Amino acid sequence: MTWTDLKSALAAQNYVASDDLAVALHLAVQLQRPLLLEGAAGVGKTEVARVLAAVRDTRLIRLQCYEGLDAAQAIYEWNYQRQLLAIRAASDSGETGKAVEDRIFSRDYLLERPLLQAITQNEAPVLLIDEIDRADEEFEAFLLEMLADYQITIPELGTITATSKPMVILTSNGTRDLSDALRRRCLFAYVDYPDRETELAILQARCAGIEARLAHQIIGFVQTLRKEELEKVPGIAETLDFAAALMGLGIADLTRDPAALQATLTTLLKTQADRAAIPTEVAQRIAGKAA
Repeated sequence: MTWTDLKSALAAQNYVASDDLAVALHLAVQLQRPLLLEGAAGVGKTEVARVLAAVRDTRLIRLQCYEGLDAAQAIYEWNYQRQLLAIRAASDSGETGKAVEDRIFSRDYLLERPLLQAITQNEAPVLLIDEIDRADEEFEAFLLEMLADYQITIPELGTITATSKPMVILTSNGTRDLSDALRRRCLFAYVDYPDRETELAILQARCAGIEARLAHQIIGFVQTLRKEELEKVPGIAETLDFAAALMGLGIADLTRDPAALQATLTTLLKTQADRAAIPTEVAQRIAGKAA
């Protein structure tokens, strides 16, 4: 599959990818290298992994990162309750020693978390490590062994090597700098807000039946709104919610019903400060430009 074939396959799943992103995905698949996607929240980075899994007809395994994430949540942990029950059963039967220890620290008592799950699948999955910048810097060290060699070391069991190499996609909103070691192990692509034509194509693909005039007005409105000084700039998901809200209310022209337009801004503006920054008269001015 060439990168243009991949771009077409993504489009068939209603994901409109730029040429740069399609090439980066293609190279990541061909070279079996992790791909780091960086960009503002809401530009469609997470959706890339979901759509790629659909294109490749494989499982999507997602690890949502957060502050304090550690190996127990991300890689593996032991099923302590089952281990205790096994120890008690062995004690009741008079069994002791290394045989019991070997049994309770076997794969039967291992709880696989997303990173370990990803390398133990018979068919290569897509592994999404979402918002890696939200995790602590120390957590990145857990990733390096897997991203370099697709293997994980468990002290009680030894090293587990990938049955099949997963396609790894990491996303970052840029809330902190990632380590050089992590970046070196990844290919990189920056996902920006789409241009007018691309976002219009996304809207038409995701909102079948939307009138052409309304679609152009929506894209013009949202893209102009992004130039305002906002705390939370609306992303593509918000654009789609805005379109759905307008269609649901039967609004075919943004300039005709200021009250209804203002009401639907709840889909685009997600903080009180942003709502206050875009009163009705400002929304009407933006709508007028979009028309």
